[in-house]
Amino acid sequence: MTKHIITAALLSLAALTLRAQAEGYTQEGKASFYADKFEGRTTASGERYSHKKATCAHLTLPFGTLVRITNLSNNASAVVRVNDRGPFAANRIIDVSKSVAERLGFVSDGVVDVRIEAISADEAGANQPVAPVTAGRTVEPKPVAQPAVHTSATPTSSVNTTAKQPALPMATDNSESVLYDISAKRVEPSGFAVQIASYRDQASVIQHASEVQEQLGERVRIQAATLNGDRVYRLMVGNFSSRKDAERYRDKIGSRFAGCFVVNLQP
Repeated sequence: MTKHIITAALLSLAALTLRAQAEGYTQEGKASFYADKFEGRTTASGERYSHKKATCAHLTLPFGTLVRITNLSNNASAVVRVNDRGPFAANRIIDVSKSVAERLGFVSDGVVDVRIEAISADEAGANQPVAPVTAGRTVEPKPVAQPAVHTSATPTSSVNTTAKQPALPMATDNSESVLYDISAKRVEPSGFAVQIASYRDQASVIQHASEVQEQLGERVRIQAATLNGDRVYRLMVGNFSSRKDAERYRDKIGSRFAGCFVVNLQP
């Protein structure tokens, strides 16, 4: 029991640390919102999506991070909480719940230019809930080299990532199941790659590996590693012999995968 309590405390501390480090992060780009069909589906954090909640999907910010979003066309703003990963459509930096899109005044437009800023709970107001980090991507500036797995994940049912529809979460019942055809081979780490994201949930990384592979037309790799006592799965693309080549590829895909970075896989 004591061990579980200590572990939970450490995880909570790690989550708070990640969110604190994110405070002050700003970004400008295009926002879209969840389509109605995602109501009730499970997000990458494990929560159920509800259009009534002020939540959002972001590729890199830790779960529970509070973000102030400002519509640059009308200066309307709203504070939301990160609880999902995405958007995976090109040139989008954030997906928000439909009620937030209504408050920001862009439901009829579908996509709008916004500025986002990670803020503290004090700035947001005491009534803003903060969710624990339970799954998803973590910010990792210095990945540890460990064996990577080449994977080819191809869904038999395509995933729609249009302007109003963020990446489809893994299905939670048979009526909405998604089938993936996967081949995997363990390889020794070498050279350089571009990391797209990392996740604590195997189902999420498989789904997103399929989406990234489909968008880029290239095989992806998944590296299983341990970070602060937690198992994480890093989604990477490319196998470059030099950092310069990897950086050129990062710049090429950077507009589609905000926050991607070069990793050195040399043991």
